[in-house]
Amino acid sequence: MPIENIPEIYLDNKQKRPDLFVYDFKMTHNVVKSKVNLGMNMFSFLQVGKKQVHFAGTSVAVNKDQSLLLKKGNWLWTELLDTEAIYYCKLFFFSEKRLLEFLAKHTANKGIAKSEVPYFIIGNDAYITSYLNSLSTISDAPPIFMENLLSVKFEELMLYLIQKYGRRFEQYLYSLISSEGSTFKKVVESKVHSNLRLAEVAFLCNMSLSTFKRNFIKEYKTSPGKWFQDKRLQKAKRLLEEGICKPSELYLEFGYNNLSNFSIAFKNKFGFSPSGSSSL
Repeated sequence: MPIENIPEIYLDNKQKRPDLFVYDFKMTHNVVKSKVNLGMNMFSFLQVGKKQVHFAGTSVAVNKDQSLLLKKGNWLWTELLDTEAIYYCKLFFFSEKRLLEFLAKHTANKGIAKSEVPYFIIGNDAYITSYLNSLSTISDAPPIFMENLLSVKFEELMLYLIQKYGRRFEQYLYSLISSEGSTFKKVVESKVHSNLRLAEVAFLCNMSLSTFKRNFIKEYKTSPGKWFQDKRLQKAKRLLEEGICKPSELYLEFGYNNLSNFSIAFKNKFGFSPSGSSSL
């Protein structure tokens, strides 16, 4: 699957990325685990549909009652239609330059602790609804006025969210300022029990699959396929022994296409079938 560079794919002038940019995104089909290189921090105001984003160390899912502020980086996006025949969200991109200007003007930054989470969930209240309507209205403004109008709307939104969420939102804003990303081990170990493929985990690490495998063997002294399989089988064994679930209920969760393949791998690892684990 190709990597989508956002917001570049939405810009008429691919060579010039504006400091502020609004885009109405619509689609009529589901997209699962699309590889996205998000080059700017972005508000995603979900209007119709469901959205899930896999980050380097975590993931988040929202519906039309919530919106997201997302940190720039390599993420996997799943966007699903709901009861409607269309998926729709309004995207508001902003540069780090505009963020720094806002923080310098409106916050004190007296030893503020940065958030470790790459997203912030926003409740779609009456203000957000009114705000989005106003963004739609100014979209018809002449280009010569658009930059100034968006500057005002950006500041208005940020001030409202600081008033609504307080210090927690300020902490998140400071975390958006460029710094060293998540460490390789942090990314890998946060995905131990996910059903992501190796290529998808490598993408979240900002690496090609071959580079990821080389780094992995250097760090863990074994291949990533074997390491992930061992960790997942160990957790499956623990769940079965505790009687939390049956083999038929968990093989998909641990990355196996069918119960037979899971049972074979489990028996090769532990010397007995998964159906016998609960009796141990």
